[in-house]
Amino acid sequence: MLPKRLDRTIIYENPWVNLYVDKVMFPDGRLIEKHHYLHFESQSVGVVIENDNDEILLIQSYRYTTNSIEWEIPAGGIEKGETPEEAAKREVLEETGYKVTEPKLICTYNPSNGMSDAVVNIVRCKAISCIEEFDKNEVKERKWIKISEIKKMIRENKINCGLTLTGLLLTFSGIMEGENGI
Repeated sequence: MLPKRLDRTIIYENPWVNLYVDKVMFPDGRLIEKHHYLHFESQSVGVVIENDNDEILLIQSYRYTTNSIEWEIPAGGIEKGETPEEAAKREVLEETGYKVTEPKLICTYNPSNGMSDAVVNIVRCKAISCIEEFDKNEVKERKWIKISEIKKMIRENKINCGLTLTGLLLTFSGIMEGENGI
């Protein structure tokens, strides 16, 4: 038996994210009067872009919520009718100006399943060529960075985005390719 929603209060709704307060009964009969629940209308995608020089393309994104500029992998929402791979190609072009090939979905996960139904897809791909500028309202800079330097940035807490860390660490671990005996 799964937890059951008994009642819902709408706090906020829009086309991207909704906030509800649910009254929930758990299988043992325990009642949670106010279970906050974030519902996202669409899934998102994060993209690890590689080249043949042991580099990954990162962007510096303006982040209002943390009052910072962060090194991240390109990411964004998946539009209606798009696959994660199609969304990855579109987001990379918008945020970096690069065309990519060989998009491969390596992981789909829920980053906060205790309070949210958000679904994130991580896609890896190879850069083909830079064909246009990137969106400078969203991205401050794009930069090819050696994998060894990215690992150092992670150790020094210079990369803080959970989606980015997940994509990079899965890429570095080789888990999704069946490497390392897993």
